[in-house]
Order: sequence, then C-alpha cells, then structure tokens
Amino acid sequence: MIRLLGRPVQIGALALPVGILGLIVLMIVPVPAVILDISFVLNIALSVAILMAAMNAAKPLDFSSFPSVLLFATLLRLALNVASTHVVLVHGHEGESAAGQVIEAFGAFLIGGNFAVGLFVFMILMIINLVVVTKGAGRVSEVSARFTLDALPGKQMAIDADLAAGLVTAEEAKARRREVSTEADFYGSMDGASKFVKGDAVAALLILAVNILAGFCLGMLSHGLSAGEAAQRYVTLAVGDALVAQVPALLLSIAAAVIVTRVADSRDLAGQIGGQFSGPATWLPVGIILGAIGLIPAMPQTIFLPAAGLAFWLWHGLRQREARAVRATEPVATPPDPSRIALEDVSDHTLVTIELGYGLVQLVDDKRGAPLVARITGVRKQLSQGFGFVVPQFRVRDALELAPNDYRILLGGVPLGGAAMRADRILAIDAGDVRDGHALKGEETRDPSFACPALWIEPTQRDHAVAEGFLTVDASTVIATHLNQLLAQAPQHLLGPDEVRALIDGVKEHSSGLIETVTPQPLSLAALTRLFRALLEDGIALSHPLPILASLSQAVQITLEHDRLVELLRADLGALIVGRICAPADRLPVLTLDAQLEAAIVQGLVDPATGQPVIEPDLARGIGERIADIITARGGSAAPIALIVQPRARRALAALLKLRAPACLVLSIAELPPSQPIEVIAVIGGDAPVPPGLPAPSDISSQANTSSQESLAA
Repeated sequence: MIRLLGRPVQIGALALPVGILGLIVLMIVPVPAVILDISFVLNIALSVAILMAAMNAAKPLDFSSFPSVLLFATLLRLALNVASTHVVLVHGHEGESAAGQVIEAFGAFLIGGNFAVGLFVFMILMIINLVVVTKGAGRVSEVSARFTLDALPGKQMAIDADLAAGLVTAEEAKARRREVSTEADFYGSMDGASKFVKGDAVAALLILAVNILAGFCLGMLSHGLSAGEAAQRYVTLAVGDALVAQVPALLLSIAAAVIVTRVADSRDLAGQIGGQFSGPATWLPVGIILGAIGLIPAMPQTIFLPAAGLAFWLWHGLRQREARAVRATEPVATPPDPSRIALEDVSDHTLVTIELGYGLVQLVDDKRGAPLVARITGVRKQLSQGFGFVVPQFRVRDALELAPNDYRILLGGVPLGGAAMRADRILAIDAGDVRDGHALKGEETRDPSFACPALWIEPTQRDHAVAEGFLTVDASTVIATHLNQLLAQAPQHLLGPDEVRALIDGVKEHSSGLIETVTPQPLSLAALTRLFRALLEDGIALSHPLPILASLSQAVQITLEHDRLVELLRADLGALIVGRICAPADRLPVLTLDAQLEAAIVQGLVDPATGQPVIEPDLARGIGERIADIITARGGSAAPIALIVQPRARRALAALLKLRAPACLVLSIAELPPSQPIEVIAVIGGDAPVPPGLPAPSDISSQANTSSQESLAA
C-alpha cells in the first residue's frame, strides 16, 4: 500500500491506470524491437489465459469481468499494431530482423518467407475470425440479451413469491435479485462488447494495407529499393506483424463465443480480475502452450521459455495455496467414541415430526422422486401463508415401533394423529358425489382427514373411480392433507421466539419506528410471543402484522397485562375479525344471551387462577346444544353466525363453543364494528334449562327482543 495525495491507495488499484497509460505510451513513443517482442509474447499469453478462464468457468458468472478484459486486450493488441507499424516503416529497409524476432519468426516460419502465402493465410484467418466466430458470438449475445430482459419481470416475481412463502431469507432474496439484475445488465452490454472483436479484425485488415502501401512507397522513394526488394522486406514484415496480432484476436473471439455474461461484483475491477485469474487450472495450459511454442527452433527460446517457466511457477504456487485452503477448512476426523452419547442421538430438535413405518419409507426415497417430501414442502408453504409467519421445518423419519404401513404425526413429541396407508395404491374417497350402486371394488377404509368413506384401489382403477364420482388421491397426498388439517388447528403451537424475531425483523425493514414503540421495550420477545400465540389461538392470523402492531403500540400505553392487552387488540381489530365471516355491507347473523342468563354467568363462579367466569356444566351443555341446533337448522350453505356477549364472558364462552359449536364466532360487544349491520336471529336462554343455584330468568320468551337489546347495550 502506498499513499497518494495523503490517502492510502492499494497497489493493485493502480495496476489498470498504469497499464492503460503504458498502452498510450506504446502507441505514441517508439520502442525498441526487444520490448516489442516481449509485448507480443505477453499478448499471446494473455489471450490464452482469457480463453482458459472462459472454458474453466463452471457458470458464466464465474468470469464476470470478461467484457472489461476483452476491451483491455483489444487495446493492447491495437497498441502493439501501432508500435509495430512504426518499427516496420522506420527500420523495414534494414531487413526482416529489424522489427523484432517474433515478427521475423512468424514471417519466416508460418509463411516460409513468401509474403504471398502470408497474405492468403492472413485472409483465411480474417474470414474465420470475422465471419464465423465474431458474427456468431455477436448474434448469441443479441438474442440472449433480448430473452434475458423479457424474462426479468418473471424472475423478480418468482423471487418475491419464494420470499413471501418463507422458502428464502431476505438476504438470499437480495442476492438473487442482484444476480438477476446484473445478469440482465451484462447481456445488454455484451451485445456491444462483441463489436470490440469485430472492430479489431477490421482494424487489422486496414493496418496491413497501410503497412504494405507505405512500405512500398518508403522503400522505393526513401531508401532506393527496387519494387521486388521493397515487397520482400516490407510485405513480409507487414504480413508477419498481422499474423502475430491475428492469432490472439482469434483466441479472444473464441472466448467471447464461450462467455456470454457480464455481472456486477462487490470488488473493484482490478481485484475482480485478479481474483478470477488466481485459479491454478488457468495457468497450467498457459505454461504448456508457451513452452511448446518456445521449443520450436525458429522461435526465440529466450523469451518463450522463461515466460512458460513463469506460468508454471504461478500454477505451482496457486495450487499449493489452494491445497492449504482446503486443508484448513477440512474438519479433523476423530475416531468415534463408543462410550459417548451425543445430544443428537437422544433429542429431536424439530417441532413437527412425521414418523413412517418401514413400508412407507419409499414415499421419501429420492430414487422414486420423494413425493411425500414435495407434498410436505407445499403444506409448509400453505400454512406459512395462512398463519403469517414462517412455519418451522418438518422432519420425516422412520419408526420401527410403528406397523409397516402406519404413519404418525407428532407436534413437540405429542402424537396428533395417524392412520394406515397403502403406499402402492390409490385412495378413492366418497365425498358425497358417488353414484349409487357403483361397481368399484377395493379395501374399505376411511379418509383420515375428514372421516369420509373410502376405498384403497389399484392405480389402474383410477379412471373408473373418477367416473363413479370418487375423489382419488395417492398416499403422499393423504398424509400431507392430514398433516395440513392437524396443524391448521394449532397455529399457536408452531410459533416460537425465533419465528417472532423473523417476523419483527421483516417489519423493521419498512417500519422501524413502529417496532421501537413495542419491543424490546415495553414488551420483551417472550411477552410478544405469548401475545401473538393468544391471537393465533383466537383465529387472528399474522398475515398483516402492520395493523396488529399499530394497535399493540396504542394498547401498551394503557396496560401491560396480558389478558387485558388481548382484549384491547381484539376490540381494535374487530373489523378484521368480523370480516372473515361477513362483508362490511352485509347483515351479520348474530345470537345473543338472555340478559339475566348473561349476568348470571358474569357474576357467577370465577376461576381463581385466571379470574375468568366458570360456566356450570349443565348450563354449558345447554348453551352449546342450543347453538349447535341453530347452526344445524340453518344448513351448511347459510352464512356463519356470531354470538355477541359482554367482554368479561367472551373468553369463557369462546372456550365452550370451540368444542361444542366451532362454527360459531364469539365476539364481545366491544369487538363489533359500529358500522356493521346485524340481524339477531335468536336469543339464547329463554328456552334453555337453567341449573339450580343460578337465578332463573323471568318471562324470557316474551321478552326476547328486549333482552337482545339489553345484552347488546351491556
């Protein structure tokens, strides 16, 4: 590192500016023939290295600096053309060795000293380079740019969908967006970069013509040479010079056809190019090719062989450095201790586990496509979208204690459900549309998810089953559907501090001020997790966290008590809760409790642990049966109903109806939006038995409408 104008500057960062300045000097200032020879050899070595780097790249992004390298290599070759033209025209009358040993060797060895043969060879190379390789590479770049830009919106949408589903993290999504964007940038620039090679080929043709014409004129007019002598000296040197420049140009054209990418990088260009040329596989072919050229008798061994040795030295040093890096990252293998028991051997760190009997292991076999793994991934994505947080990963393992065709789903080690499967058969489910008197035969069973009658049939009977009205699914779909049904009923058990932290971090990127009003003060991560779990248990998803957190930021200004916070949040999110079952403009069918019955519940027994009302068992059974009968009488196509109660009685009645009438939504009067129109369809309590010990309601039947209004106004 050096200091420039008082600032520290990396030496590598000055390499490119110094190199470009050297190219300008090479074009303007006359250079000795030996410097020209060294430059020609370096140009050939650079072209071979670029070609090897392009061919060794596992993917186009591995050589992202190619267009810039192509530009600098083209400038180097043009600078050498200008410098060699100066030497040829000034010293060409002195003989074929006046322009350096490399040009002389190419003129003598490749064309045998016959300038006519050299002209034809040069024209053939020009046709190969200009018409075949360069034109093809340019066309590939143009088409690739068009297709890449057309596909860019779809790729961005796919990344957004994966991020929303929790399949990638925010950092991974950013990296993928950056990669897609920079890839599109390259294909646009590569279309123009391919013109470098085409322009270089045209320039070489013009420079050859200038050298030949100017050589004739200078040889005959300035140095008194005859036409034959001028042609022999100047044309031979001009053709040798053109061939020396055309060979690297052809190599670069091939490299341009191989690499069709240009992406951005976090490093500067010098560091980017240096890092991508540090692979040992790049320099071994360079050393071999330079050594082979140096062994040709007509070639200057004093230049080619040292250059080949330098390439071999670079290859050897880089290979040793790579080997040291691999050894440093390899874990030290230690012999297993049979007396040691690891925590992983006795503990399951996943929350949801699917255990399979050995007869169902084929459902997760990679050789058979692992259909169950794909289904489970889809279930996890669907649950994450519904709950509003990324559901933890599931684990699938075999269980020898299970029957061969049985499976079991566990949540935190507690079995949630299971059933027997037939991995090689299809389950035909009677969902109510099966034709009477059907002729389908199979092993009778029941669908584990919905307890519908079903048959296990052979795969060849699938079309027959569909024709009879059955719903046909394979074994992996049955397990995935059962898993989805069981976990959808318990979202609060899937939410932990890690999931809440990820949710908060996602919101913080756009609404950091809102997060600061909630956590870590006044609510800790544990308190926030408990609060979110309570909301999920009440059926409030976290898919839209902003309104929930906004309500929470207001509620924490009033109280920090957990139950009180839940009630405040529910009251503030009443429109969201009601909106799940009824549109804002529609009339919401509601049930109410008789005023005296509701007062008896609120003022009756209280659980000393929670402070919530306790409903006497006979009364609870009567209320549950009455509401269940009303729902049944309305039919399955009727709109969902809600029970409106006092805030203090909501939690007790919600717990009661969750078991007896889960289709009924329990709301407190504070949670009902003021603008929501309602329709009272029944008053619970007038015809319900009242247990001994509680005040009996008087004239409930005759005062149903009055009691309804009193309950709503309470």
